[in-house]
Amino acid sequence: MVPGEFPRATATGTRREEDRPDRVEGPTLGQGPVTGTSRSPTQDHATVASVLRPLLAAIFGGTVPVRFELWDGSTLGPSTEAGCIRIRSADALKRLLWAPGELGVARAVVAGDIELDGDVFTLLRLAHQAAPSDLRRVGARILPLALRATRQLGVLGLPLTPPEEEAGQALRRHTPARDAEVIRHHYDVGNDFYRLVLGPSMTYSCARFVEPDSSLEEAQWAKHELICRKLGLHEHPGRRLLDVGCGWGSLAMHAAAEHGASAVGITSSSEQVALARRRVAEAGLEGRVEIRLQDYRDLHGEQFDAISSVGMFEHVGAVRMARYFETLHGLLTPHGRLCNHAISTPGGSRIGRRTFIGRYVFPDGELIDVGEVVLAMERAGLEVRDVESLREHYSKTLHAWVGNLEEHWDEAVAMVGAGRARIWRLYLAGSANGFDDGGLAVHQVLGVRPAADGSSGMPPTRRAWG
Repeated sequence: MVPGEFPRATATGTRREEDRPDRVEGPTLGQGPVTGTSRSPTQDHATVASVLRPLLAAIFGGTVPVRFELWDGSTLGPSTEAGCIRIRSADALKRLLWAPGELGVARAVVAGDIELDGDVFTLLRLAHQAAPSDLRRVGARILPLALRATRQLGVLGLPLTPPEEEAGQALRRHTPARDAEVIRHHYDVGNDFYRLVLGPSMTYSCARFVEPDSSLEEAQWAKHELICRKLGLHEHPGRRLLDVGCGWGSLAMHAAAEHGASAVGITSSSEQVALARRRVAEAGLEGRVEIRLQDYRDLHGEQFDAISSVGMFEHVGAVRMARYFETLHGLLTPHGRLCNHAISTPGGSRIGRRTFIGRYVFPDGELIDVGEVVLAMERAGLEVRDVESLREHYSKTLHAWVGNLEEHWDEAVAMVGAGRARIWRLYLAGSANGFDDGGLAVHQVLGVRPAADGSSGMPPTRRAWG
């Protein structure tokens, strides 16, 4: 469900009879409440699980890795402490039939036709490990099985309308208008919802857990401090900082409050601007922090001593990457530094239009290999001085966010609706697994604009930023 590969798992060990993946339990179709289906005479001794067993085995490469509970009460797959995947309605099959692969599954989860009941991290990891390397290409193989199952269960018909949370598609990616639309889709969900998930720090990026028992708020403070020190803001109070994709202003406020910086934060989300300005005022930082509703392409004729780009680069795209770094290079003074903090993946990955992430989370998003980032920064005239991975820290951050969401689930549903809450639980947990297995990474790349004489103004060692 997240960008990256889906390695096939190898089944080992001995299973008890009740844990066999092909074991089917439960009432026959004639005994259970089969919602939205009609039954033929040949189905009198079948269960939904027995009908779906060939389809699920094909999807998972022969071995059903987790417990499935079907809408008629029958079950399939091994029992685990992690919980089960509950297929609550025959509509899940209809969605898979009309959109074979990841998109059909995603629509079923968002609509509530499929429910992850239990430890969502483990359920997704087990399913991820057993799934083929590219679920989208399995469609041709599973389509006949899905068609057969839907016929047996009597659920054929026209395709269902996609969940309303699904983002529209665009012919052209990464135009200013399209980027603004994408930003609104993801970030204008509601400030109260983000506060519930992110906690008091209101920081939507990887934290840095310096100590094992650090709280999420302490870890976000440590991440902000690390960036400020990499940018040299602690060395000379009063330096001018540009925070591109500033979110709710947390980093800009930290730079001003802790290091006396004069900070400008820009974002394309009007909801973020409104709350960030209010937070700045409440903190008494109005004279030192300015929050703008602005696209980075509209920055002209200004100069900054430092630039931070945190969680913004994923929206830029490979075709705009060169222009992005050229623009930021042009805004820096000599000896000015840029810290680009972004999710990456080995080899890079353009998030597909028919994926869960592409339709429900980050439309048009792209994850670029950190090597390509370094090369693009150098081509733009920046000297790269440091590259640091915070991969394990992001997994821990995501676990904390999922914990916040699940602890306040009813409140979240009341704020944004059940579909949107399901999207976020699936997205955050799936991403955490991606950081755990190395399919995803997050890097801070630090560059500097050298002066005309080639000097960098950089400290001789990393001790300056800890």
